[in-house]
Amino acid sequence: MTRLNRRTLLKSAGSAAAASTLLASPLIAQSRSLKIGSYGGYFENSFKEYIYPAFAEATGITVQSVTQPNSNDWLVTMQQATSAGKVPADLSLYGRQTMIKASRIGGLLKPLDLSAMPATANMGADYLFADKTGTIGVGAMAWFTAMVINPDEVTAPDSWADFWDSANFEASLGLSKNYNAGMLDFIAATFFDGEATFANRDGIVAMIEKASELKPNVALWWSAESQMEQAMKNGDVIGGQYYLDVANLMKADGFPIQPIFPKEGNLQDYGSWCLSALSEKSGEAAEFINFSSDPATQALMSRKIGTAPLVPQSKTDLTDEEFSAVSGAPVIFPAYEAYLDNETFIKESWDKMLAGA
Repeated sequence: MTRLNRRTLLKSAGSAAAASTLLASPLIAQSRSLKIGSYGGYFENSFKEYIYPAFAEATGITVQSVTQPNSNDWLVTMQQATSAGKVPADLSLYGRQTMIKASRIGGLLKPLDLSAMPATANMGADYLFADKTGTIGVGAMAWFTAMVINPDEVTAPDSWADFWDSANFEASLGLSKNYNAGMLDFIAATFFDGEATFANRDGIVAMIEKASELKPNVALWWSAESQMEQAMKNGDVIGGQYYLDVANLMKADGFPIQPIFPKEGNLQDYGSWCLSALSEKSGEAAEFINFSSDPATQALMSRKIGTAPLVPQSKTDLTDEEFSAVSGAPVIFPAYEAYLDNETFIKESWDKMLAGA
């Protein structure tokens, strides 16, 4: 999510005030407040400018914005704070893997009462995370890593398998260097049995061997978003994997880049709202999560922050153009638990493959 700190916000004809009129009438509230953690930069600023004021107008609850680092670093902060009896934020954004870690640690997150959040019914079960204590996370927003090409140089592929075709892509692809950035998930969906392939080491090795076959076609293994952006602009690469929203912004600026949803799909990850175990703001938190889950708010976030909605397009007023700028189908979900359970083995095997060992 660090990429959201730097990108230009999508333009929108909507406004926070207009969105609030689509929601329930304001509740009578006095001196009610909520501390909400979110990633900094443009991301947090957009929440402060568009989302939190609309929430305050709809409910009377004021929001104190808390800048949080990425999910893993924030988990450490919340562990230390909980041990000290402190609440840095009532609600925070957690990635799916971080929620799983928090669940395994225990005692960090308070179960949420979905009956107090009827708007969550708009979301699919994939975005409601529960453990033995109850539901501890409700989806906030999503983002995609997608196939991209230079349409001036190559015909749009039908499948991720086309990237292995050296006749079209020899030494011309840009792929993420990180082991858990999606390439293994694309390979699993394209050549194997999807997420089930991560279940054992033989499957993991087979996927990494398949990735190794792709190396002659890779011109850039990028670790920073800016590297892939510049390579596409310069024509150093003509295809690869990149962030859907940023690719669409580049396209709107006139650069030759086209996001593609191949038949296997693109990778969708998402963040969830989670409540601190020590928070005394369960009621206020429920109102914010309910507000966030409303299709009007989901559409507002898509327009103003560039995130993908977690509710069907048909429930929002997003146009096809607005929706395709941030979302699409089919969807591939990361193998969250496998990346946690086999993290060292997958990372070491991937790094050896990149190094040529």
